[in-house]
Amino acid sequence: MAQDPELPDEQPDKDPLDTSHDLDMVPLYFSQTIEAESEAEVLRGVLESNGIPSSISDPPIYPNLGILIYVPRGRVEEALRVIEEHREGGPEAAAEAEAESEK
Repeated sequence: MAQDPELPDEQPDKDPLDTSHDLDMVPLYFSQTIEAESEAEVLRGVLESNGIPSSISDPPIYPNLGILIYVPRGRVEEALRVIEEHREGGPEAAAEAEAESEK
């Protein structure tokens, strides 16, 4: 019938469902400092710009409960490397990248 779903063999282009734990979101970064929320937003932006999906825990209701950044389990090593490269580059690298993007 027209309303019946298509059978699996009728959908050859469809990717199979990934049921591995590589997509489970795990904590990557935690901070309880005053600037934790703004630092987490910067790091999330760095991760996203490198194609690494991430999410931030909701801002705490009470001060100093902390902020968490989550990434997929299968991308933790890559995320740590990207953050380390970002920190090593410092403000000079950020200014250089911004100038390069404006050309």
